[in-house]
This record gives sequence, structure tokens and C-alpha cells, in this order.
Amino acid sequence: MRSTCLVAALAGLAYAAPQKLNFEEIDSDAGTIVTGPPVEAVSQPISYNAAKEKAAAAAEVTEDLSSQSKRLARRGVNDPCSQQPDGYGPKPAEDTVPAFLGFQTFTDTANNAATPQGYSRSFVNLKASVNANTYLGLTTLKTYDTIKCQQLCDAADLCTAFNIYFERDPTLAPAEACPDPASFTNIKCTLWGSGVTPEAAVNDGQYRRDFHVVIAGSNGYTKDNPPDTQPGFDGPTKFGGAINVPSNYVGQKFFAGPYDAGKCSGACQATTAYNKRHPRADGTYDACNFYNVYLLSKNNVPEGTYCSLYSKSWGKQYATNFGQYRGSDYYSVSSSYGFTLNPQDPQHV
Repeated sequence: MRSTCLVAALAGLAYAAPQKLNFEEIDSDAGTIVTGPPVEAVSQPISYNAAKEKAAAAAEVTEDLSSQSKRLARRGVNDPCSQQPDGYGPKPAEDTVPAFLGFQTFTDTANNAATPQGYSRSFVNLKASVNANTYLGLTTLKTYDTIKCQQLCDAADLCTAFNIYFERDPTLAPAEACPDPASFTNIKCTLWGSGVTPEAAVNDGQYRRDFHVVIAGSNGYTKDNPPDTQPGFDGPTKFGGAINVPSNYVGQKFFAGPYDAGKCSGACQATTAYNKRHPRADGTYDACNFYNVYLLSKNNVPEGTYCSLYSKSWGKQYATNFGQYRGSDYYSVSSSYGFTLNPQDPQHV
């Protein structure tokens, strides 16, 4: 993952008002984040570690102030015509795509599925699964069990939503010798580091050789909980929108991927440390004494965590930025919270 931190005091540049989104920074993360499980996957362990990501964010900020950094994603493959695992779900008598998509058992199961306590149902019985930057991991279940999926989410760092669905998968890994094998049904539970929305459910399947993977009975569930407290900071303080003020702005940071206030904490502290090592001639420097973290979405599809850094704290009355347009695309603000450094940095060596 690559991201950029712009700090006016260091760069000596004329900045737009801090409430304006930095689209150059947002675009810099495009294409580097895994947005869902590979089509051949039946399991993808949740490996996100919030503490490690916070430390990585701080290190990345320090490096960003003098150079650029990047990360690479990896994905695996299956041996040709190898037997595929799982396949515990029901399937229609006729092994065709239309029969799968029209199978009444999938519709009834999705419509009657229990909504776990502490969650709200975001969508029901779609023929597509979620695809977004905030993907955390995948587990294949033996039954269409929303409670089990919820338990997996609750046990995973930063998980705030899940998507459960039936998927038509091949019994063998399609290859030249077996381009269109017989199908079975997998029941998949994917976890997400943001809310899930109908607009994000855009993965309606794909081809593996001649085999057509499709999806049915897709339900999404989201929980509404604040981010964790952060060591050295007071908060979180819930805001309606993002902070919109003309002064005391130190910089911003965008992290494509799961919503993670800890990354903003790391970015805030690293920015202060760097600026303190490079004070002005009079011994002053710009410290990050407060940050505003929020989930940035494009057309209601989560993009990642946006951090706005300030040298003083601001209250709820200044949280008036709810989003902005970029051409026909609307970038919206949600899950906006403030964290205040305690004690405050004096900003003088």
C-alpha cells in the first residue's frame, strides 16, 4: 500500500482548505488493495493486526516525509483439475447457471436468516457479493449461519460488517483438460473493515475457463460501534461530519483498506516527531495535537481511512463537511471521530 502525507509547515506549499479532499493522495492507493477474495478461494485467514498496522502507519508517515513507499499483494493458484474443497451448500437439481440463480431455497434462506444482535441488515438476497477496499478475510461455512459469520467478525480486528452468500463453484479447478466441470455450492462469509452497502455488492461472478461462477442469496450486515480508544489520546468523540476549519491544519493521510483509527494515531505521532526533529529557526514546530478520522466512501462504496491532523482540538460544531463531488462521483464522510492528545504538545523545543 502506498500513501502520502502532506505537511504544509515542511513543504512550504500553499494548501487548499483542509476540508477539501486530497484526491491525488486518494488516487495513489488505487489498485494496491485486495478488494475481495480470489474467485478460487474457499478460505482466507484474517491476518490484519491493528497494533502492527498502527506501527506501520507511523513508519510510513516518517518515510513519506522524505521518500515514497509501496506494498505488494500476493495471491495463490490451484493445480489444474485438482479437487476443490468444501461444497456444503444445497444445489438445484439442474446444474445450470439459470437454475442456480433461480433456486428458491437460496431466496428463502436469505430472506429468513436471523439478524445478529448488535447488527443491522444492510441488504438481503442479492445476486452479487461485496467488493471493496476494506476486505479482511473469507471463511467457507457448512451452513448459511449468520450468527457464526457474526462471531467470526466479532473475533477479528477491525471487523465491522460481514457478507454471507451462496456461490456456484466448480468441483475441479478448471483447466484445459476440464474447462467446465460439474458444480457444487459453497457458503461464503466475508469480513469487512467498514459497513457494507448494496452499492458495494457488485461482484456478480466471473468465469474460470468455461465455468461460470455466480452468486445468490447474498446478505450484508453492519454493526455500529466506535473505534477503539488510542493510548495517549482522549476520545473517541463522535462527529456528524468531518472537521471543517481554516486554521491549525498540520496535514492529512489516507489509507486505503479497513477503517482503522489506530493508523491515524500513528500518523499523528509520527508527524509530530518528524516536525520536532526539524523545527523552525525560532524553535517552534507544528505538532499534531488532535486528529479527525473518518471512513471515506466513493458513491457509497468504502475506500479507506482518512486522517486530518491539527495542532489544536476542534469540537462537534465544526464537523460540517459531509462530502464533496469530483465530477459525477460523490465522496462521502461517515464514522467520523475526533481524538485529542493528552497532554498537549507545547510545539516548542
